[in-house]
Amino acid sequence: MATAEFGRAVRRWRDKVSPEAAGLPTGGHRRAAGLRREELAQLAGISVDYITRLEQGRASNPSAQIVEAMARALRLSTTERGHLFELAGLAPPGPETVPAYITPSVHRLLDRMTGTPVVVYDASWTLLKYNPPYAALMGDPSGWRGNERNGVWRHFLGLSSRARRTPEDQAAFETSVVSDLRAAAARYPADQRLRRLVGKLRAHSDRFVELWDSGAIGRHESARKTIDHLQVGSLLLDCDVLTMTGSDLRIMIYTAEPGTEDAERLALLTVLGTQAMAE
Repeated sequence: MATAEFGRAVRRWRDKVSPEAAGLPTGGHRRAAGLRREELAQLAGISVDYITRLEQGRASNPSAQIVEAMARALRLSTTERGHLFELAGLAPPGPETVPAYITPSVHRLLDRMTGTPVVVYDASWTLLKYNPPYAALMGDPSGWRGNERNGVWRHFLGLSSRARRTPEDQAAFETSVVSDLRAAAARYPADQRLRRLVGKLRAHSDRFVELWDSGAIGRHESARKTIDHLQVGSLLLDCDVLTMTGSDLRIMIYTAEPGTEDAERLALLTVLGTQAMAE
């Protein structure tokens, strides 16, 4: 059970993190230099009400996933992260669970790619972090909760996506992500969240069951994607997936060939999206 100090610690760390340091656009009058509760909620994928109750000591049993998300959003060091878990009455996730900790170096990498859509997933394809250009390109994920943040779940349950694929590309994509998820389940057999995700996918998607049971083999790495965007039209982009050795994090980067209309549209979209988020 979390102690009262848990909420006070979250508030202290929230006050220390500036929007710029968290990768958020700034604008308008601010009474404090730190993150607002709404901004922490957006970064962590948690409701504002729940963060308020945690800080005020009215919620005392945050899950390991909630604590991990808050540590990630607050950019805590390994030692600070361990202390936050301790205050929550929990042990930090061990090597038997899917890693969700984003190192400071990966945070800095995203901070420097201000004009490029970038998103970070864990080994189960659950979204951990994204930058404003990604939100402008693919839609703002800040309101997604629970399994909605998982790319495999969103695909097989038919949730919205701006990516357009041919039937051949669709089949290859489905094979690769199911294979990735099976590999993650084999590497982290004790991860209960991952086991529940697979169980729910099997219960809700016949296509997922077909691919899972067939032992389909593939790996989701690099591809060319057509993104249909309401404001700027279609963009043909290269999508590269980088895997961080030792953490199993997947960093997905979208770029356009220089000098093309796609590059111009991506640049325009980045500016439009950043302005909208600032407003």
